[in-house]
Amino acid sequence: MRSTTPRLTAVALLAVSGAVMAPAATSAALTPTSARATTAAAVPADLTLVRTRQSLLGSHTWYVQTYRGIPVVGGYYAVHTAKGKASVDDGRLVVTGLATTSPRITKALATGKTTAHGKAVSSRLVVVPGAAGAKATLAWEVATDQDKKVLVDADKGSVTKVTDERVYADGQGKVFDPNPVVALQNESLTDGDNADSAVPASVYKTVTLSNLKGNGFLQGAFATVGNKKNGKAPAAYSANNVFAYTRSDTRFEQVNAYYAVDRVQTYIQGLGFSNVNNEAQELLVNTVTVDNSFYSPNKDTITLGTGGVDDGEDQEVVWHEYGHAVQDDQVPGFGKSNDGGAIGEAFGDYLAATMSQGNSSDTAVTPWACVMDWDSVSYTSSTPHCIRRLDTTKTVADRTGEVHDDGEIWSHALWDINKAFGRDKATKIILEAQFSYSPTTTWAAAAQTTVDTAAALGTAADAAVVRAAFAARGIL
Repeated sequence: MRSTTPRLTAVALLAVSGAVMAPAATSAALTPTSARATTAAAVPADLTLVRTRQSLLGSHTWYVQTYRGIPVVGGYYAVHTAKGKASVDDGRLVVTGLATTSPRITKALATGKTTAHGKAVSSRLVVVPGAAGAKATLAWEVATDQDKKVLVDADKGSVTKVTDERVYADGQGKVFDPNPVVALQNESLTDGDNADSAVPASVYKTVTLSNLKGNGFLQGAFATVGNKKNGKAPAAYSANNVFAYTRSDTRFEQVNAYYAVDRVQTYIQGLGFSNVNNEAQELLVNTVTVDNSFYSPNKDTITLGTGGVDDGEDQEVVWHEYGHAVQDDQVPGFGKSNDGGAIGEAFGDYLAATMSQGNSSDTAVTPWACVMDWDSVSYTSSTPHCIRRLDTTKTVADRTGEVHDDGEIWSHALWDINKAFGRDKATKIILEAQFSYSPTTTWAAAAQTTVDTAAALGTAADAAVVRAAFAARGIL
């Protein structure tokens, strides 16, 4: 799991001084103000340091807002430094009408309220700001083993909100390199219920599994398969670190997923980023039977299902889910709004597509803009088989409010940037920009941040290209 100990930079060590502050707003709405300042003064009081991340242009230090030492739900404060200049993203919320911070309901009673949502694994007392000027309340925030976050009113004991912390992909499927459909340029392949005979032996590619710990398991610097030794999907083990399986063996998907994650983190570091989800990302492979995969922020795990084509067989599915882990590492709590959620799905699709650029050709049969084409053979009839595409005609006018559908609008802008600059330059701009996104960003704000980042990393002409890409989608 990711360490919560921040890197101590000059920004992280800024003195905490002054009175408790909140944005100069008249309501306590749960949407941060996100007011920007061109220079950063001393960090206000009533903040708790979350983490500091280093990007190509500088550092990004995130704090959670507190009220009398208690975390405020949705309240944050960030300091971004670049080229000797600092800016502040002030997302603190107004807390009013809270007469006492002593809960009437005990932690034990609060965790008992989560029975319907799973077993409590952690809990903490939080302040919930009131909407539209209403008074704030105290609540117990309980995380469960079912990846649910439950708010229990600390005065009445009632459950007030349940949030599913998982981030889903629409399909399942993992790849060889990158998957059998692409490798064979054959859209007529079918899963064959995991049969070895469904996929020719020529599709398998022998690769180097880098950065292993050498303990016989698929555990390394950038990825670790968290499957147990025993169970329906036991962990792969090899005393000589040779993991040679075919797709009918459940361990094959573990190898494929490990390779995919190790490869994407290696690529990210090759772009110059040493602090973007640089950890042993935990993978739970074939541990659920649903036709879906998801990233769980609460546990920092990627879970891959077995419904349809086993997701671990399609590297593009793994790369999509890894995109969620990347954004969660860059911006704590990112993607809670509809705009942010759509950006999350879009970036996952973009990451899947651009990683395939590195090991496959863009053909009429399997275009790069068509993602997860092996996984989707089990539930799509038209060809090429795609879960989603990065080159649809959608614009802002076509928004539906569903994050996966709307993600195709944002991903098209990213894909246009990729086509204009090439894979490496485009991905560097996109990753760098995401460090400065607000947790509840709007599309316009995130797009403008990306434009500004293109200018900072390159030229005004580069910024114009990025602006045009978002303008074509109706975002700017």
